[in-house]
Amino acid sequence: MHFERRSHYSGHLQREMHFNVYGHAGKPVVVFPSSGGSQDEYADFGMIEACRSFIDRGLLRFYTPSSVDNESWLATDKSPHDIGEAHNRYDGYIIEELVPLIRYEANWQGAMLATGCSMGGFHTVNFALRHPDVFDLSVALSGVYDARFFTGDFYGDQAVYFNSPVDYLPELHESWFIDQYRQNTFIVCVGQGDWEGPHIDATRQLQGIFESKNIPGWFDYWGHDVPHDWESWRDQMPYFLGSLEQQGKI
Repeated sequence: MHFERRSHYSGHLQREMHFNVYGHAGKPVVVFPSSGGSQDEYADFGMIEACRSFIDRGLLRFYTPSSVDNESWLATDKSPHDIGEAHNRYDGYIIEELVPLIRYEANWQGAMLATGCSMGGFHTVNFALRHPDVFDLSVALSGVYDARFFTGDFYGDQAVYFNSPVDYLPELHESWFIDQYRQNTFIVCVGQGDWEGPHIDATRQLQGIFESKNIPGWFDYWGHDVPHDWESWRDQMPYFLGSLEQQGKI
């Protein structure tokens, strides 16, 4: 498997940002880490190995940027506004710096796949909804989709509101977004075993919003023996990638 350990300077974040590349060809996949995770996390927990077939056959090329969650959603000493603004800088890094680099180096002009587990699932849904022209496929595993999970009540602060899918999606009516949502593929999965309680509730809430807006989505609830842990996600990710391959989407 082709592997690169990379970094580049982010003007949005004012620092060197690290990311890894796994694969030689195929649709680019941007992997958002779980809470505060590094660029190595996805491989360290066996997710790259679980997806090896898709990488080796040149269907997918994985990019694993590091997170800044410790300065945004996990920074409990900050106000909700400052947390939201810190995330917006990360959004700028991903969309305006990392994605163009991927397009150039991979010679890829089409849309990409977003994925992540736990907090990475939150990022996946948020980025896929905010940037449906960049990510036409998304696989979110065991996420939460309400920013209050991290900030508590944010009293309508716009920096948080526009990063809280269960808040902004019901009020979003612009056809530019809605039309793309209806063409894109959203996969949202959660187990029903240990530590998945709030993630089950979050998935059901998001599903209700999708249904109310007539946005297609695959909301999949795995069994009561499926915990909120990497062992579950190692099974889920190749399962969903296999389905996307069968549908001709990767």
